[in-house]
Amino acid sequence: MLRVVSYLVLMCLVALGVVWMADRPGEVTITWLGQQRDMSVMTLALAVLAIAVLAVLLWSLVRALMRSPRMMRHAMRNRRERKGYEAISRGLIAIGSGDARAAQRHAENAQKSLPDAPLALLLRAQTAQMNGDRAGAEDAFRAMAERDDTRLLGLRGLFIEAQRRNDARAAFLYAEEAAKSAPALAWAGNAVLEFRCAAGDWEGALAILERHRKAGMLDRDVWRRHRAVLLTARAQAEEAENRDVARALAVEATKLAPDLVPAAAFAGRLLAEAGEKRKAVKIIEAAWKASPHPDLAETYAHVRLSDSARDRLARTQALARMAPGHAEGALAVARAALDARELGAARAALEPLAREPTQRVAMLMAELEGLEGDDGRARQWMARAMNAARDPAWTADGHVSDTWLPVSPATGRIDAFQWKVPVAELGPERALVDLTEAKPLPPVQPAPVPPPAVPAAAPVIAEVAEAPPREIASPPLAAPVAEPAPAPAPIAPRPAAAVPKPAPIMPLTQPPDDPGPEPDPAEAPPPEGWQRIRQIFR
Repeated sequence: MLRVVSYLVLMCLVALGVVWMADRPGEVTITWLGQQRDMSVMTLALAVLAIAVLAVLLWSLVRALMRSPRMMRHAMRNRRERKGYEAISRGLIAIGSGDARAAQRHAENAQKSLPDAPLALLLRAQTAQMNGDRAGAEDAFRAMAERDDTRLLGLRGLFIEAQRRNDARAAFLYAEEAAKSAPALAWAGNAVLEFRCAAGDWEGALAILERHRKAGMLDRDVWRRHRAVLLTARAQAEEAENRDVARALAVEATKLAPDLVPAAAFAGRLLAEAGEKRKAVKIIEAAWKASPHPDLAETYAHVRLSDSARDRLARTQALARMAPGHAEGALAVARAALDARELGAARAALEPLAREPTQRVAMLMAELEGLEGDDGRARQWMARAMNAARDPAWTADGHVSDTWLPVSPATGRIDAFQWKVPVAELGPERALVDLTEAKPLPPVQPAPVPPPAVPAAAPVIAEVAEAPPREIASPPLAAPVAEPAPAPAPIAPRPAAAVPKPAPIMPLTQPPDDPGPEPDPAEAPPPEGWQRIRQIFR
């Protein structure tokens, strides 16, 4: 509306000017080259206006002629860019749809039209990857890495290609270069951190982790947990050379993550060796309340090296009461009771778990029966241990480790290992017990298994260690048991008709000819056969 009003006002002013000049006629005389021309003022004004318009038109024509080569070049460039971007669009669509031939054709057209365009280089690299041309993909990514606008994209592509050809050193160099260019780049920072951890450079990994925190890549809780894990790993590496440094690092790790079991167990052991028993007990108890673990129980029981076996049993019972109902507490008490030869306390601790035993429970029951003198039932428990459910272990990304590791060997993730039953063992054919959760166990009666023939000279230990897990069965009893010891899940005896003639079996322990004075049952070591059995299943 304002523009319309302005236009009307301007027209009115022009009309008023024309009317004003028409009301005031005048004469203008022009003498040029001996000729004189007389005209009115209005005619002169119109002539000047016509000459100005003609001059403008002439100048526009001359300017257009002078600029025509550049305009033609510009038009041709626009046309080429339009064709190139159209080829890029169609090529990306072909890659997404899986049409390798169309993608290759469009990539070639885009390369001809836009040889230096970032999207053309990207299309070329992705087409080469799709066709399996690793060398072509690396050339394209290397060209992108040399440009400022596509440097990070090119480095990421080179990093991926290096990983595909298993060149860890090249992948690390590309990731480190990208991390230096962009500290907040997540993939580069995580890759460099994983490489540092894989190489055992825990100090460098801690520095990178600190840089990630400053860049805002990690929140406070994750940073504290990861730092505690790396400090624990560094403390374990420093143990052989400088135990004081290792102890300080482990204690710092427990302050950052009190529930980190490896850090608490390691710090407790080093503190106990240094004479700081009260501090060691406090750290282990805090970790046990959050996550009961056999390493914590073992360290807690031996926090005073001079204590007797009964003192260790009392201390373990106190620790178990801090997590009532948990299976790990019962197993720890059973282990300490067997070491102290308190067989009644051991059986009371194992009774709730013996209804559906795991391997550790079955082996403890076998040792208990052996210490009570019932070798037949001890062998039956050993046979059940071969087919029993697995106990929790340190598991990460399908990898099971006997000891805790700070990073996953499969993916390189920090703090990936968890104490749980391996997932590979879970299935409809076997019911596993998760000892990480305390819950009642339903009674399960074991199915009778036909006994195999046992060679006369074959030792029992060798038979258990070398037989396949699924094919081993309980050997026949040397003599029928008249009054079996009470057990929460008694093993059903075989019918008399099904029991073959017992073969001679080498006993687990041979009594010496001269036993000498009877040792203290609280301090005496377990028989040699049981030590070998515990080593097999430990």
